[in-house]
Amino acid sequence: MTKISVLVTIVIAAALVFGVPVPSNAATDYERVLARWSKSEENTDDMGGRFIVKATLYTAEYVNALVKSEAEKNLWTASEMEDYKYNLLKELELDERIAMHLELNELGPTAHMAPFNEMLYIWIGKKKYSPEKYDERFNLPLQGKRDGMVYFPRHDEKTGEPLLKKDASIRLIMSSAISPVLGHKEVRMTWDVKAEEGSVFSGTAADRLEIDRLLRRIEKLASERADLEKQLEAKKSEIDTINARIEELQKN
Repeated sequence: MTKISVLVTIVIAAALVFGVPVPSNAATDYERVLARWSKSEENTDDMGGRFIVKATLYTAEYVNALVKSEAEKNLWTASEMEDYKYNLLKELELDERIAMHLELNELGPTAHMAPFNEMLYIWIGKKKYSPEKYDERFNLPLQGKRDGMVYFPRHDEKTGEPLLKKDASIRLIMSSAISPVLGHKEVRMTWDVKAEEGSVFSGTAADRLEIDRLLRRIEKLASERADLEKQLEAKKSEIDTINARIEELQKN
């Protein structure tokens, strides 16, 4: 054993004996990751009003850091950690949507934000996407603080392909109409997202979630196929009727 390792052992032993907590990097690591995926902006007006926005994007790195932090605090087993991760991913709907947590703080004239889904959108590449779901409280007039989740599509509506399968940037745009403090200025925030960060993640929990999503996709496609088969049968019946009428006319 080296002198350094002996010293570390003595420090840890002393900490345990005298009740002094052993330093840990867990919280620091989580805070570092949170800082990477959180953006904030503060705007002021001439009357001293302030409008503060903080947005946190739920990526693979952020979710994994959150899960690890909770697991270490609660001393979970690997199985318990995967169960927590699966339930978290499911609650956040990350198999279907891009999830974002918003914190708004209006310290000025009352903000009237309804309809909220028309007040903000994201750009991925050259395409613009509006929220699919959001906390309905964002539609209420705002004075002070409010926070909640906002969800944007994760897959192409027609093909079902993931929108973040390549390295991309997600640009959040909030209309200037969201708060009187903004005047004519929009709120703009950008995250550079790697393909693996925007994926449905990895591990047992993510596999379970992806199976859930694919089963729902199969159900949707099966329903669409049944509708198309009915339409095809109706067209076929119409064609048969028309051909029969043509034959009848040709006999006359």
